[in-house]
Amino acid sequence: MGQSLRLVTNNGFPAATRRPAATTSQSEEPLWDAYSQAVTLAAETVNPSVVKIDVQHGLGRRRSADSRFPEEARGSGSGFIFTPDGFILTNSHVVHGATRIEVILSDGRRVRANLVGDDPDTDLAVVRIDAPSLVAATLGDARAIRVGQLVIAVGNPYGFHCTVTAGVISALGRSLRSTSGRLIDNVIQTDAALNPGNSGGPLVTSRGEVIGVNTAIILPAQGICFAIGINTAKFVAGRLIKEGKIRRGYIGVSGQDVPLPRRLVRLHNLPAEMGLMVVAVERPSPAGRAGLREGDVIVGYGDQPVAGIDDLHRLLAEEKLGVRSPMVILRGSEKSIVEIVPEESPTKN
Repeated sequence: MGQSLRLVTNNGFPAATRRPAATTSQSEEPLWDAYSQAVTLAAETVNPSVVKIDVQHGLGRRRSADSRFPEEARGSGSGFIFTPDGFILTNSHVVHGATRIEVILSDGRRVRANLVGDDPDTDLAVVRIDAPSLVAATLGDARAIRVGQLVIAVGNPYGFHCTVTAGVISALGRSLRSTSGRLIDNVIQTDAALNPGNSGGPLVTSRGEVIGVNTAIILPAQGICFAIGINTAKFVAGRLIKEGKIRRGYIGVSGQDVPLPRRLVRLHNLPAEMGLMVVAVERPSPAGRAGLREGDVIVGYGDQPVAGIDDLHRLLAEEKLGVRSPMVILRGSEKSIVEIVPEESPTKN
């Protein structure tokens, strides 16, 4: 179906009220040029790695047998190549349950893709294509970004290939509930415009480094969009490539990365200057039974330090389920150790 576009002009205003371009002060021009150059460079850097993903979903025997309904449903989203041998990151909700996946590259090539694995708990998925001359995106570090920093989103909203929007990082450390019901922690909030079809595309810095996977918008709000941090995506993608799924431990807390006061770091000889503050504790849950409270700061699990939610996710996925392990917490200025027994994630049972 064709798109209906509305052109907006200023022809309705009297000529005397129009502000001539020459009135723009020379002092504004360098700022505008620097901004334009940053967005242009970032877009040119990441565009060759951005793909459009077309999917087909079967509707089941009962509906396909009814002539009033089509035999399959179609959808589309975005993704980006992150290895030269054809691995592509996208959202789980883009490809979950798809019977056929096709990838359209930036140069127009259409390639059949295979699902490597998807994780609804983090709304991330990996697909793979077999094609020559692929350009992999450069992955950055979501821990190095700051509120107010310029970011650029690239994707395929409503099928418009490689659409670029720009904005800033509005907030860090947000939590977003996935389609599986699990909270995705440490999500990036941005006002770079996202629309249906942007899902799975990259959120990049002015240097073209991917620091997030665009995943959601809030309707009918404007300028409230979310991306999953690339550090979480790196870990999930690695596990999906290796095992096809993530067998995840569950303790029943949601949290936010926080800096630790230096006096506490020195007092308790902590290995990191960051920790994970407990925002909420589910009951019943392993964390509830272990006595964790809101406001506790997790700084260690097992024999490993915990500097944030990504560390805890990694350790819970690696530890054996049902094994009692020590968790180091800060409660106020006191350091304590609680014993916790992680369980299989309820969404996996």
